[in-house]
Parts: sequence; structure tokens; C-alpha cells
Amino acid sequence: MSKKSDGKVLAQNKKASHDYFIEDTYECGLVLTGTEIKSLRLGRANIGDAFATIRNGEAFVHNMHISPFEQGNRFNPSDPTRARKLLLKKVEINKLLGLAKQEGYTLVPLKVYVRNGYAKLLLGLGKGKKQYDKRDTAAKRDAQRDIQRALREKQKVAR
Repeated sequence: MSKKSDGKVLAQNKKASHDYFIEDTYECGLVLTGTEIKSLRLGRANIGDAFATIRNGEAFVHNMHISPFEQGNRFNPSDPTRARKLLLKKVEINKLLGLAKQEGYTLVPLKVYVRNGYAKLLLGLGKGKKQYDKRDTAAKRDAQRDIQRALREKQKVAR
């Protein structure tokens, strides 16, 4: 029996690396209802404003928008931004609960993808960046880009 290959990234939170220092990541499953998986596979998901919480020993993602499936039926969920349960082991949930209670830490969804036919969410433990941290990161990125450009030009001249 052949193993299903890893799918493409369906939704990505590009703003997360700009706003947070991502210290650790966790892969968790998503509990979806009705035709949400069909809509997700079409790339109709947005996790830009999403965040995760832990309540009563269960993890949930909030404000993750999955548009209703156009050819859907009566099983289409009525609220596209409803809270969706995350599938994590109890040990991971307890660890995340302890880490997220620390000052300045939050649980940030980084990307949604399909692995072996199941919808997965990459959850990151992030510490919020201050404004000067964001400027410092941008300055380092620009400096690295200038260095790479100079090296490429030097290699062109050497040929």
C-alpha cells in the first residue's frame, strides 16, 4: 500500500514571524465538520487573525476563516469563523498551557496543510515583538540582502 504524499500549504500566517519570536512549534490535527475539508483543499482558508486558546484541557483555534463550500449541502457550517478544536496529546496541552501562561507568550497558528489526507495546523509558541525588535529584524534582513547582492555581482565580474 503506497503512502500518501505530503500536500501543499493551504494557508499561511506570514504576519506571525513579523509580530512574534516563534520559539517552538507543534503539529496538531483539526476537527472539521461537513464540507469544510473540501473548502480547505481549495485554499479557501485564512488564518491571518487566528489565535489559539486552551480551555478545560482542550485546545481551540479562534477566528480561523474557512469559506463555505459552493457546491455544499445542508452540512455546510453556518459560521465560517467558529472555534475549531485542535487535536493534541494531553501532555502537549499541559505543556502549552504552562508555557502560554507566562507573560508575553501566546499560541499563534502558523500554517494549515494536509498530511496523509488529514488537515493539520502548525501551532507556534510566540513571544510578542516590540516595535524596536521589528525594526532591528528588518534592518538585518536588508543588510543580508545587500551582502548577497554584492556577492552575486562580484561573481559576475570574476567570470
